[in-house]
Amino acid sequence: MTVLVAGGGIGGLTLALSLHGIGVPVKVFESVAELKPLGVGINVLPHAVRELIELGLMDKLDASGVRTRELAYFSKHGKPIWSEPRGLEAGYKWPQFSIHRGTLQQLLLDTAIERLGRDNILTSHHLTGWTETAGGVRADFVDKATGKAAGTYDGAIMIAADGIHSAAREKLYPNEGPPIWNGRILWRGVTPSKAFLSGRTMIMAGHEILKFVCYPISKEPDASGNHLINWVAERHMPPTYQWRREDYNRTARLEEFLPWFESWQFDWLDVPGLIKNCPHAYEYPLVDRDPVSQWTFGKVTLMGDAAHPMYPIGSNGASQAILDARTITREILAHGPTQAALLAYEAERRPATTDLVLLNRKNGPEQVMQLVEERAPDGYKLVTDVLSQKELEDIAANYKRVAGFQVEALNAKPAIVSAGAKRAST
Repeated sequence: MTVLVAGGGIGGLTLALSLHGIGVPVKVFESVAELKPLGVGINVLPHAVRELIELGLMDKLDASGVRTRELAYFSKHGKPIWSEPRGLEAGYKWPQFSIHRGTLQQLLLDTAIERLGRDNILTSHHLTGWTETAGGVRADFVDKATGKAAGTYDGAIMIAADGIHSAAREKLYPNEGPPIWNGRILWRGVTPSKAFLSGRTMIMAGHEILKFVCYPISKEPDASGNHLINWVAERHMPPTYQWRREDYNRTARLEEFLPWFESWQFDWLDVPGLIKNCPHAYEYPLVDRDPVSQWTFGKVTLMGDAAHPMYPIGSNGASQAILDARTITREILAHGPTQAALLAYEAERRPATTDLVLLNRKNGPEQVMQLVEERAPDGYKLVTDVLSQKELEDIAANYKRVAGFQVEALNAKPAIVSAGAKRAST
């Protein structure tokens, strides 16, 4: 009955907690020796927050993140384009959270250890392969640091939640090659700074070639009155630029990107100040992979970034992994830990995420910034002189539809897995 989960990131840990919640034994295998709270800020959208609430994590989320109040788009001159309420302020029954990725992962890890026991969260276990058996699947692992075998484990099924460089996906698609770079580089950091706008606003400024995103990820100010502000600077690089392998731990070089943002001093935000005062910034080429026609092979399937790596546009990466985890759990609740459950999960989630990957390649809701840049590069008095209100509303509404978080539709739907749900055989 045990479900094997390769990968201890946000998706893998959410899946482990979800399966434990319905009484299904689960083991998580993580490649690194120690799971550390790495990374920078992310947003968790209401449809994913609802599922985490069903897992009993609301208080921990509230203590660790910021309830995002609004999302606002601006031109490269700092002029407003479009803003909309988010979370509870938008009419959802659940908040949206801006939170440090590492904090969310640590929250999930601590809860998983508490509920599942540390023996079921195994580190230094990198997946090398698997074989199907009469009773399910047998997976082999190695300690990447030493090269020594880390053990062989039997389970009913295996879910690969091992990220954009998934070992399982590489086995299933050996000719796929590395992730696809679209020519854009992200520089990311977290800077202690004063609150801006509402104090719970996520902003995006600029256009497709040059963009800046930031939002607070700490609720309470420090002794100096500063909040932790997560920021992302992005530029579409010239064809001659030689990109480096994507890695959140690659230290950014300020001289490589700060000059492009030196003049972005708005009356409501000091962009160059945020960049200059950041203690540690990281470089990350913007990559994804082409959607594939199949995730499930026998008693093994892919989820999260292993299944549908997408550009971090529209705040959807972590949220979609959480939805994957909960959908798998619902299908295991219905079919048991079987291939039938994996196929039912894929039938629902693969088409939905394929649409989202492709829409993110077209800049998702951020299209409004590019349209403004194309139509009024020298600025404007009123954005409606450049874009009609209908265009603005249609772009925002279409993205919510594809990503699955339209307010009325989401509020009317039950959770993917309700709290207290149990398998009949347990």
